[in-house]
Amino acid sequence: MSQDLTNRPEVIDPSRAVSPQLFSFLRDRIVRSDLAPGTRLSEVEIAAHYNTSRQPVREAFIKLSEAGLIEIRPQRGSFVRRIDIASVLAAQFVREAVEADIVRAAAERITDVQARELDSILAAQRDGVDGAPSAFMALDETFHRTIATIAGQGAGWGFLESLRIQMDRVRHLSASQLPRESLVVQHTEIVEAIKAGDADGAEQKMRQHLRRVLDDIPVVTAAKPEFFIAEES
Repeated sequence: MSQDLTNRPEVIDPSRAVSPQLFSFLRDRIVRSDLAPGTRLSEVEIAAHYNTSRQPVREAFIKLSEAGLIEIRPQRGSFVRRIDIASVLAAQFVREAVEADIVRAAAERITDVQARELDSILAAQRDGVDGAPSAFMALDETFHRTIATIAGQGAGWGFLESLRIQMDRVRHLSASQLPRESLVVQHTEIVEAIKAGDADGAEQKMRQHLRRVLDDIPVVTAAKPEFFIAEES
């Protein structure tokens, strides 16, 4: 399987370092499964597509390998890695612990303006239930990041990125195959608890929400078995 880079209008910003931009573009494509597991990535083709040299592409590949998203095989090429279930489970465990504390803090300090912001995000999610999975999941990211900001942990949200990557690969697959209405219901319950200042209730609802991926794994692995590995070989 070879890469297809023609379906998104990403453009390199010449005023910024190229390698981090390429890493971001390719990471997001892999997380969304636009570049499916097993896809061979060509330095030459990617460099040509983004009108850059091969060196920043090579640097981006190294970062993608460190993030567990691609496998660089000497003399054979670079390939998108399949999703490691063990990594997903570990990420879910840590993320749940962190976001449980975040949502409690949000419930204790939310303002009326911030409550309206969360309501606006929920409204956009309801409107996007039948839209593109990528757009729906972008709103999901906005939802969780906004709660972190309300909790005073906006700057720390980036530290969860490496944890979210493998988990988000499963979440994107589930968003394309499973009913999204249930995710909106869960988000709504979290927001109502936050707005009520119910820290215990908000934590409980957030934990239930983040454990949803554990229920989704058997469904998406059955639908896309070629996307997953049970353990490192």
